[in-house]
Amino acid sequence: MIITSAVKQKNNPDMISIYIDSKYAFSMPHEEYLRLNLYERSELTEEDVKRIREEINVRAATQNGIRMLYSKDRTEYEIRQNLIRKGFDEDTAEGAVMQLKSMGYINDRLYAHKYISDRLKLKPKSKKALMYELQKKGIDREIIAEVLDEFEMDESLIAYRITRKKFNKYDISDPLIQRRIISFLTHRGFSHEIIKDVIKQLMQ
Repeated sequence: MIITSAVKQKNNPDMISIYIDSKYAFSMPHEEYLRLNLYERSELTEEDVKRIREEINVRAATQNGIRMLYSKDRTEYEIRQNLIRKGFDEDTAEGAVMQLKSMGYINDRLYAHKYISDRLKLKPKSKKALMYELQKKGIDREIIAEVLDEFEMDESLIAYRITRKKFNKYDISDPLIQRRIISFLTHRGFSHEIIKDVIKQLMQ
């Protein structure tokens, strides 16, 4: 297995793309490339390639993932995508995610629980909106539904409270204000029925 080229990646010069027999084989951190003296070698055995892919690269990607998680909590999907953007291949990114899960660094269920709890305290939204936001972060729909069920959410009451807080100083009978309320609550994922009921309560 002949190393035909080693190219620094354009998007991340800290990563090297290794080509074996003129075909892309894997990517690896530049520091590991230097540490293993690959720049002085022209050949790799199958065992060498397997070790680099399954041990060295996954270890480096896992360390990258831990650094990401020091700054903020992230989902499995977010870590995986960030590692791929940093230049690791999909298999390496997946291996790192599995390592991080087994070490307790990533837990989508706990992430969803904390996210929903924080949202309900700071910026309440409907279940539909929360489901959408968490799905965009790559969390499985079933996990989100199960976590949402752990919260006692009266969507009508939530919609009423946030609307009253925002529009308390306005004349609710004004059609323009009502359209603004409809837009406000629709954006937060509340149903047409709940919106109508909120306007009715505020009118009273």
